[in-house]
Amino acid sequence: MAAFARRAGFDVDVARFEDWDPDGRRFDAVVSGQTWHWIDPVAGAAKAAEVLRPGGRLALFWNVMDPAPEIARAFAEVYVRVGPDLPFAPWSSATLDAYSPIFDAAAGGLAEAGAFDEPERWRFPWERVYTRDEWLEPVPTHGGHNRLPPQIQAALLDGIAEVVDAAGGRFTMRYVAVALVAGRRI
Repeated sequence: MAAFARRAGFDVDVARFEDWDPDGRRFDAVVSGQTWHWIDPVAGAAKAAEVLRPGGRLALFWNVMDPAPEIARAFAEVYVRVGPDLPFAPWSSATLDAYSPIFDAAAGGLAEAGAFDEPERWRFPWERVYTRDEWLEPVPTHGGHNRLPPQIQAALLDGIAEVVDAAGGRFTMRYVAVALVAGRRI
């Protein structure tokens, strides 16, 4: 991503957010999409407060999949069949419920940092129709998939492809975008 941004003419700093040196810069907003759960919630909130101007906003968001029950069941069956000992089991529970600890940890970090107003939680449902290939392309990048042995990853992709093919070669994935937004106290 850094190389892509640089090619587009952007200045890029590469560092863990908690350790990043803002070099005196201040911002009106800090936005984190799909990533805040990899940041220490208290240290990250403290760093965000450090770089935000008074009244600035911290916006954290995640897009949480909410598959139709029949698709979730079929995908879960593939994971159980191919990798019963996998350290992760997507589709085995309601995904929005599975994200609650992530949202709670982020909100707790903001409270503990003591520099933010009470965060607001916003939810925005949306959906997208995927073809088989559109769905399969990013699967290897999903959490933990990049660490699977090649033969397990290939078997998962083949099984997932069969599920999508059985659904007519495309399916609709529902999502809920969840945002946690807080203003920096003045």
